[in-house]
Amino acid sequence: MNKEQSSVLRAWEATVRKTQAAKKRANSIFGTISMANATEDDPEDDNDKSVSISGDAHFAEKILPNGDYYTGHWYDNFPNGQGKYLWTDGCMYVGEWNRGKTMGRGRFSWPSGATYEGEFKSGYMDGTGIYTGSNADTYKGQWVMNLKHGHGLKNYSNGDWYDGEWRRGLQEGHGKYQWKNEDHYVGEWKNGVICGKGTFVWSNGNKYVGYWEDGMPKGNGTYQWPDGSFYVGNWSKDPDEQNGTYYPSESSLAANLEWDPKNVFNELADCKICPGERFSILPSQKKLAIWYSTKGGDKPRRMSVDGRVSVGIERPFDKMSMWETDGDGNDLGEVRRDLDCELLGVHHDDTNPKFNLALPLKAPKPGKRQGETISKGHKNYELMLNLQLGIRHSVGRPAPATSLDLKASAFDPKEKIWTRFPPEGSKYTPPHQSSEFKWKDYCPVVFRTLRKLFKVDPADYMISICGNDALRELSSPGKSGSFFYLTDDDRYMIKTMKKSEVKVLLRMLSAYYNHVRSFENTLVIKYYGLHCVKLTGPTQKKVRFIIMGNLLRSEYTIHRRFDLKGSSLGRITEKPESEIDDTTILKDLDLNFIFKLQKAWFQEFCRQIDRDCEFLEQERTMDYSLLVGLHFREISTHGELIPCGRRTPSGNSENESAPRLSRTDVDQLLLDPKRWASIKLGANMPARVERTIRKPESELQLVGEQTGECYEVVMFFGIIDILQDYDITKKLEHAYKSIHYDPTSISAVDPKQYSKRFCDFIFRVFAEDT
Repeated sequence: MNKEQSSVLRAWEATVRKTQAAKKRANSIFGTISMANATEDDPEDDNDKSVSISGDAHFAEKILPNGDYYTGHWYDNFPNGQGKYLWTDGCMYVGEWNRGKTMGRGRFSWPSGATYEGEFKSGYMDGTGIYTGSNADTYKGQWVMNLKHGHGLKNYSNGDWYDGEWRRGLQEGHGKYQWKNEDHYVGEWKNGVICGKGTFVWSNGNKYVGYWEDGMPKGNGTYQWPDGSFYVGNWSKDPDEQNGTYYPSESSLAANLEWDPKNVFNELADCKICPGERFSILPSQKKLAIWYSTKGGDKPRRMSVDGRVSVGIERPFDKMSMWETDGDGNDLGEVRRDLDCELLGVHHDDTNPKFNLALPLKAPKPGKRQGETISKGHKNYELMLNLQLGIRHSVGRPAPATSLDLKASAFDPKEKIWTRFPPEGSKYTPPHQSSEFKWKDYCPVVFRTLRKLFKVDPADYMISICGNDALRELSSPGKSGSFFYLTDDDRYMIKTMKKSEVKVLLRMLSAYYNHVRSFENTLVIKYYGLHCVKLTGPTQKKVRFIIMGNLLRSEYTIHRRFDLKGSSLGRITEKPESEIDDTTILKDLDLNFIFKLQKAWFQEFCRQIDRDCEFLEQERTMDYSLLVGLHFREISTHGELIPCGRRTPSGNSENESAPRLSRTDVDQLLLDPKRWASIKLGANMPARVERTIRKPESELQLVGEQTGECYEVVMFFGIIDILQDYDITKKLEHAYKSIHYDPTSISAVDPKQYSKRFCDFIFRVFAEDT
C-alpha cells in the first residue's frame, strides 16, 4: 500500500469514527428513533434514512459527514416543519423549520447550559421568548434579531431585576431596576444607563426625584428624607455647577447643616447595573451542513460562516415578460409610451436589468474618488484658505458653557459676528497668505450648541475641515447652482448657498433646533455651521456656505445611491447602464428595489418620517428628498449580486480589499455594546432589499413589480435639501409645467401636497420585512 492510499484510508477511518460518535451522542440525547420501512436495500446512504410521507415531503434522520445530526421533517433538500438539529460543538435546536431556517417556535440550547425558548424568524431569536443563562440570569420578553428589544423582565443571578423597555439589547425607555438590597430606580433609561427623568429610592427611605445623565443626577432635582425635609437645586458631579437649598421639615429638630450633596454621588457609585451574560454564539450563526444523495442532484454548494458547506437556496426561476402586440407584431402602446418617455426622460432598454428580469443584478464598477483636490493654483484655493481660517477662529474662540435651553435672542437673524482677517494678522486673527477678507458667523451660539447636541468634538471638527488635508470640490455644481466641497475624511460636506436659502434657514432655525433636540432619530440633515466670506476690494463678493454631515460616509463601500422625491418628471439618470458607477446618484425612475426593514425599525422609521415631514410642511419648505445608500453584503467574484440564501464559496466582490459585512460580522457587531451606537435609524442598518422589475407598459410608474428576489444590505438614508421655500419662483414653475405635464409628476408643488406625496411614495418603497 503506497503513502497516498494509506492517507486516504486513515481519513476514511477518521470519518467513520466521527460519524459513529455523533450517532451515539444523538441517541443519548434524543433516544433511539425507529424508522419504518427503512430496509438495508435503501438506495440512500446508510447515514441518511428517510420515510416518504407525501410527494417530496418526508421524515428524515440524517447524520452528516461533518458529524452534525438532524431528525425531523424534510422537504426539497431542506429541514421543513418540526425537527431537531445537533451540531458537533454541542449546540442544539428543537422546533419549527422553514426551508432550512429556524422559523416559528423552538428551543435553542448552548453547550454551556444556556437555553432560549420562544419565537424564531429567519434564524434569529425574534418575537417573544425566554432566555436562561448558564449563570442563572433569566430574561422573559420581546426579542428582535437576537437582541432584547421591546418590553421584558430580566432577573439577574445576583438578585437584581429590571422590568421595562429594551432597545438593541440594552435598557432604553421607561423601566424599573431593583437591587438586591431593595434600593430601586423607576424612570427613563438610555443605552443601558439611567438617563432622563426618574426617581431613585434607597432602602432607608431617602429619595431623589429629578433628572439624570450617565447614571448620576444632573440638572434640576430634589433629595427628600423620610421626615419631610428636602434639598432642591441644580445637581452635577462638578462642584462648581452644584447649587441648591436645604429645607428642614417642621418635625425635624434642626437643619442637617453638615449634609453634603456629594454623599448622594458616593452612595450611587455602589449601585452598579449588572451587565448580565454574553452569548457565546448566536443561533443565526449556526449553519446547516448539507450532503448529496442520489436524490439531491448536483446543486451548487456554499460555505457556512465556520467553513462548512451549508444549505443553499436556489435563485427563483427567471421569468420573461411578454408584450402584447397587434397582428403585425407591433407593440400596441409603443407610440404613446415613446412620447411619454421622451417628455419624462425615460428610455426603455432591454439590456438594463431594471426592465429585464432575465439579467442578473451586478455591482456597479468602482468610481473614482469624488471631487478634485483644491491645491495651490486652483481658482478656489484662496476661498478654501479663508474658509479654513474662519472655521478655526470660530470653533477655537473661547465661549462660556451653555445649556441646551437657549434664549430666543440666540435665534435672532441679526445675531451675527463679523471678524476682519488682514494678511498681517490682528489681535484676534493670525497672519495668513490670502488676501484680506471679512468673516461672518450666523447665530454662533445656536450652531455651537447644535454641534454639542450632535456630539461633535470641537477638536475633531477643526481637524476634519482645517487640518493639513485640503478640501475636495465636486466636479459640477448642483441643480441650484451651488458648489459642494468635501473634507478629506468625507465626514463633512460644505455647500455654497444663495441668500434666499440663508434666509429660510435663519427663519426656521428655532424650529429646526427644537425638532432635532426632541427627536434623536430624526432623519433631517444635520447642520453644524452657517458662515459667510466677504472679499475686500472692488468686487465685495460674498460667499455664503453651510457645513453639514455627509449621510453616506461609511467604512463600507456604498454600491448604490438613490435620491428619491416621489415625482417622475425628469427623475431619471441619463447615463447608460454601462457608465453608472458606485458614485452615481440615481433617481426615482431608476429605482428597482423595495427596502425592507425589520419590524421594530420599520415602525420607528414610519413614525419619524411622519414627524419630519410634518415639521417641513409647517416650515413651508418643499423639494427635499430622501438620500439612500446601499452596501450589498454578498457579491460574487464575477461582480453579480447574490440573493439571500444563495452564496458562493468565495462570495466576495472583485475588490477583495474592500471591507465587507457578512452575516457573522453583523451578529458580532450586535454583540459588542461599544459598537451598537453605530447602528441607528438611517445609519449602518442591516436590512434587505427586494428587486422590482418595470414592465414596458408600466415603466413610468414610480414603483416596479416585486419579484421575491431579495438581497442582504447595510442601509444609510436621510432627508436632504430642506431649504427650498415655496416662493414665487416655484409657484410660477408649477403653473408653467402644469400646462405641459401631469401636475402630479412635477417636483415643484405646494408644501402640503409635496409632504403628502413624498410620504405616500416613501411608504410604498419601504416595507416591513416579514
